[in-house]
Amino acid sequence: MKKILITGCSSGFGYDASKYLATKGHHVYATMRNINSKNAKPAEELRNFANSNKVRIDVLEMDVTSDESVNASAAQIPVVDVLINNAGLGFGGALEAFSSEQCLAQLDLNIVGTLRAAKSVLPGMRARKSGLIIQLSSIAGRGAFPGFGVYHASKWGLEGMSEAMRYELAPLGIDVVIVEPGPFSTNFFPNIVPATNEDIASAYKHVGEFIDGFGQQVQVAFEDENAPTDPMIVVKIFEDLINSPAGTRPLRTIAGLDFGFQAINDAVEPIRKASLESMGLADCDGPGGEKESELESN
Repeated sequence: MKKILITGCSSGFGYDASKYLATKGHHVYATMRNINSKNAKPAEELRNFANSNKVRIDVLEMDVTSDESVNASAAQIPVVDVLINNAGLGFGGALEAFSSEQCLAQLDLNIVGTLRAAKSVLPGMRARKSGLIIQLSSIAGRGAFPGFGVYHASKWGLEGMSEAMRYELAPLGIDVVIVEPGPFSTNFFPNIVPATNEDIASAYKHVGEFIDGFGQQVQVAFEDENAPTDPMIVVKIFEDLINSPAGTRPLRTIAGLDFGFQAINDAVEPIRKASLESMGLADCDGPGGEKESELESN
């Protein structure tokens, strides 16, 4: 049984993962913003699910864009074995039409927010010399297309930060992995935040047309029962990563419709490993290597 902290549990992967992982015997701390107002309904649903199924789900208030909120929530959790950094949101539209404030808000939520959550649990993980952090990225963190530049910036940044965290934390016994979903039948698309400057956005009609066309394409996929768009695919990946022994987990796992981006990961992976080898960092690619053993013996 693991004690699992999940961010962004009001809907989508976080909501589904909270229920599923709890039924597998784990103690889940499901966090979200506004549990007494906007998200009171999903918060109550998770509590009722836990009571009805006699499983452990504690619903806690957490806004990952606030140091105070994250720290206050984490202070209520004595031990965290697994952190699933799921909270996030997408901004969509032509880059020029976004304000600086919007760009900063996107980066704060999707990059800094994950760091806030990680920092709140890392002291305990370091003390125990064990732990797993699952970073929810996207195929948008491995490629780019028009209309999602601000979102790409956040996910590409998350990818780089998470990869660096993996190398820094592996010698301390802590694993960091990245999950990269394609489009799934969650609330992501209806909740996309548009650019504030409509006048500038009107000059980029081709961008709007691409976004609309892409949205229609994935909607067709959502309606196809044979397409890999069930959010439980991602939840099961979470479970597989949690159950895998430390040191065996891949850095990146793509889920669902990949639009060819799996080929990028396949091509880059041997280059990444060769680069680590050339820098003397091969033992930092996940816990359990020689450097961890050396640290424990000193």
